[in-house]
Amino acid sequence: MIAIINYGVGNLGSVKNALDYLKLESKITSDKEEILDADKIILPGVGAFEDAMKAFKSLELDKVLLECINAGKPVLGICVGMQMLFEYSYEYGKHEGLGIFKGNIIKFDDTNYKVPHMGWNNISITKNNKLLEGLDNQFVYFVHSYHLDESNFEIATCEYAGVKYPCAVNRDNIYAVQFHPEKSGDIGLQILKNFGDL
Repeated sequence: MIAIINYGVGNLGSVKNALDYLKLESKITSDKEEILDADKIILPGVGAFEDAMKAFKSLELDKVLLECINAGKPVLGICVGMQMLFEYSYEYGKHEGLGIFKGNIIKFDDTNYKVPHMGWNNISITKNNKLLEGLDNQFVYFVHSYHLDESNFEIATCEYAGVKYPCAVNRDNIYAVQFHPEKSGDIGLQILKNFGDL
């Protein structure tokens, strides 16, 4: 069973619908025991980083997630769920993330570009991995104004507003993507299927 962590924000329904379509058993939950009992974990997220982190920590789900990671369970962060895995976000101030990966979340330069980065864009795979297997240079759906600056664990990049940035990372059992696989059509479904097959 895949636990979709519910902390009061996020794209929960569309993630659940995509997993249902793939016939992958899943449950939207904030129950600590259900999350700990799950085989895999999805950390979704939309909206403001600070609000997401406050809600997540207030439910003590940060401790539960770390326990799942340490137990070796596959974890997938999506959009703000990806950003939360890093050290700091500079969205309306400086806010501490979970610090599971090194790196900072910074704003796109909106001087000459439309921000947020919204819509379809192609990704370039920079390292072989099971999550994005066979999907190089495919188009996926993004909605974000802030992006990861850099990471030693980058597995794919995207280019927008004059910057090439990591849009997917992987270390051991932890995967994270800036884009929305649940809104990315057949390509997104393939990514979620790959996650289900881990």
